[in-house]
Amino acid sequence: MKLRGYAAHSPESPLRLFQFDRREPRATDVVIDILYCGVCHSDIHNARNDWGGANYPMVPGHEIVGRVTQVGAEVTRFRVGDAVGVGCMVDSCQHCKACARGLEQYCENGNTLTYNDVDPRDGMPTFGGYSERIVVSEKFVVKVPDGLDLAGAAPLLCAGITTWSPLRHWKVGPDSKVAVVGLGGLGHMALKLAKAMGAEVTLFTRSAGKEDDARRLGADHIVLSTDAVQMAAAQNTFDLIVDTVPYVHDVNPYLSTLAVSGTLVLVGYLGPLEPVLNSAPMVMNRKAVAGSLIGGLPETQEMLDFCGQHGITSDIEVIRMEQINASFERMLKSDVKYRFVIDMSSLRAPENR
Repeated sequence: MKLRGYAAHSPESPLRLFQFDRREPRATDVVIDILYCGVCHSDIHNARNDWGGANYPMVPGHEIVGRVTQVGAEVTRFRVGDAVGVGCMVDSCQHCKACARGLEQYCENGNTLTYNDVDPRDGMPTFGGYSERIVVSEKFVVKVPDGLDLAGAAPLLCAGITTWSPLRHWKVGPDSKVAVVGLGGLGHMALKLAKAMGAEVTLFTRSAGKEDDARRLGADHIVLSTDAVQMAAAQNTFDLIVDTVPYVHDVNPYLSTLAVSGTLVLVGYLGPLEPVLNSAPMVMNRKAVAGSLIGGLPETQEMLDFCGQHGITSDIEVIRMEQINASFERMLKSDVKYRFVIDMSSLRAPENR
């Protein structure tokens, strides 16, 4: 099917209107009219080939919310008109140990990403949510609960599940003390979710002046990580630290704030840690540094259902499709609270036809 979206054509070029082909739906596919698509920091990294492996033209977007317009003959979970979401993956091998456990994000044979990837069944490139419509296997589609604001729900498909997954894996609950490093797209969701799960929540930040916003989002305490006195007072406190910082930084100061058997989990940064990680506090007090990547489909649906029960969505600024390049530049300056979401009706406006 012929569709339109916004695509990057090189690492240096701005995104622009682009016509492309999506596959015709299979018997197990759902066709979705995209209503909203969140703008993830990884969209910038991929479009500008910061991580390597970019394939152009590239239509980014993996925080997708829309409505079902067509279902294949073998689809059983969805009907036309359903509000649904699509996150970072659109396929996986479905038979490895990870997939059998509902952990498709760790597929041993490699999952298929929503964009900048190749569909293993037909060899066609995958194009993301900065577009009019998407065709996805029903296995990789999730239901958006009734009552959730659809625009605010879009970032839950990446920022939400990225922070929910470690909170669930490390069994956060009413007796937990959780800290969040960084207050951005991921960090603000971690605060909201941890608080709703009943934890006592602390924000670590390098910048003063975020107290009011942090408390509004769910933080019980704020620790200025550049203040030695405040850091010393937080020693041996936290069961879990969710580190959302997306660039290289020193995690050693945070290790001393973990309680015995506590874990610091990295969800924002991919790459070597600098300076070198000091293993002494880890060995002496059974502390750990771990990593976590989005979540599988069962966990993503669980997260959405939890958000529906608690009225949790992302704090967003809605933009038009043609504002995407300016929004990329603003994101690089941290000039958004806390996630841009594209209103895809703007792509269907007369000036974009």
